[in-house]
Amino acid sequence: MPKMKTHKGAIKRMKVTATGRVKRTKAFKKHKLEVKSAKRKRSLRQDGLVSPADQRRVSRLIPYR
Repeated sequence: MPKMKTHKGAIKRMKVTATGRVKRTKAFKKHKLEVKSAKRKRSLRQDGLVSPADQRRVSRLIPYR
């Protein structure tokens, strides 16, 4: 069986934590920031975790991380 290829777009956007969860950046932080509240923009700065429903799909994209 050949080796699986890593999805380069996924590896640039996600990182696996020490406990095995997948960390990701949050969306909606690029433009139209004057419309969003300061509290909302602060919370978008924090990294999020991939939901458990998507965890298996993402682990196939980044198999050797």
